[in-house]
Amino acid sequence: MRTSSTIRARGSVKRTTRTAATLAAGALALSLTACGGGDDDNGGGDKGDQGGGDKTPAASVTLPKLDGESLEVAAVWTGTEQENFKKVLAEFEKRTGAKVTFVPAQDPIINFLGSKIAGGAPPDVAMLPQPGAIKQAVDKGWAKPLGAEATKELGENYSQGWQDIGKVDGKQYGVYYKAANKSLIWYNAQVFENAGAAEPKTWDELLDTAQMIYDSGVTPFSVGGADGWTLTDWFENVYLSQAGPEKYDRLARHEIKWTDPSVKQALTTLAQIWGKKDFVAGGASGALQTEFPASVTQTFTGGDQPKAGMVYEGDFAQVNIGETEAKVGTDAKVFPFPAVGDTAPVVSGGDAAVVLDDSKAAQALATWLASPDAAAIQAKLGGFLSPNKSIDASVYPNEVQKKIAEALIAAGDDFRFDMSDQAPQAFGGTPGKGEWKTLQDFLKNPKDVAGAQAKLEADAAAAYGG
Repeated sequence: MRTSSTIRARGSVKRTTRTAATLAAGALALSLTACGGGDDDNGGGDKGDQGGGDKTPAASVTLPKLDGESLEVAAVWTGTEQENFKKVLAEFEKRTGAKVTFVPAQDPIINFLGSKIAGGAPPDVAMLPQPGAIKQAVDKGWAKPLGAEATKELGENYSQGWQDIGKVDGKQYGVYYKAANKSLIWYNAQVFENAGAAEPKTWDELLDTAQMIYDSGVTPFSVGGADGWTLTDWFENVYLSQAGPEKYDRLARHEIKWTDPSVKQALTTLAQIWGKKDFVAGGASGALQTEFPASVTQTFTGGDQPKAGMVYEGDFAQVNIGETEAKVGTDAKVFPFPAVGDTAPVVSGGDAAVVLDDSKAAQALATWLASPDAAAIQAKLGGFLSPNKSIDASVYPNEVQKKIAEALIAAGDDFRFDMSDQAPQAFGGTPGKGEWKTLQDFLKNPKDVAGAQAKLEADAAAAYGG
């Protein structure tokens, strides 16, 4: 089992102070409130053609000729997200002559890769959604260090923090191709208008807003509790804002126990929403049967009488909003996760490309995914956020997404990475186990704070190795 030392590679990312976090959150709030209109505006200009329209994206990265080469890329992405990523792979094929096959993976992806490797048919590249998974892939001897070209591309296009979370023992293994701003609450604008509600800035204001929405005849929150990871994201935002970044880092490394009073405080705070059945669409039982995509779409369907008025999750919720008739920026709006303590939280996540077969073709694909050319293609399609600072923000498809992306880049290294993604996968990244399962149980019975803490600590101690 991995110990807390396995997340040392994140150490340099954890330099954020309360002041820096406040500034980053404030910048995000200003950015989002400035997004009242112009949602069809891609920003214009020639650089907007990077997104893969009728024109071929202008090459900013040099790739080798790979005629006759074949590659497999594994990721857990499905639906629109998968289709959009395939367009990025298609451009790589066009530029190099290689043939790339997308391999659908299942969570936990480390187990999926293990079975593939045991069967003698591993993919060439895997998109790993947890830094802990990168470390496990390195420990197992599966992951190969990035070559000079990919490392050079990373150095030119990424802040030091985003480079560092892809490192293990000082060596670069991961290209964080996709990022996520996980400190957002999306809301049905018509519901808010009917209730006379405004965007809350604090947790108490959020509770007041929820009551106003309930009083107007709409359930306040949609929660995708069938997917345990959404519940860990709720916890992390509350905990980071309430306990502060230093304790967040210590809990992420399991240097303090989950029985700590700070965890009790965060769970008690969460229970103010999760424990009020009238505040959650379908109550706890309904939420536990609602997968994340449905938690979003049910918030933006049904006119001014949807199943819920708000849904918490990251910028990627736009992909699911796009499956409804709601328009981002007018019908579907967003505000930063409110401050629970002194500062509003800034939590990020991401998916990293990791090379499993140290071939010229696999290294070239890693180099491609580290380039602004690749990121721009998927950015233009929506529901995607890139930590690549060289991407032209004008390629994002609407002003909301553009401002979220600009705020992420402006934050530099001043963010906290998703806590559960830093944990051993057995604790923070496995359906039906560890943190995912315990928080699902807590959603069902939010009065049992002590029981949830004890179970979290027992599972964490086993996963971290004591």
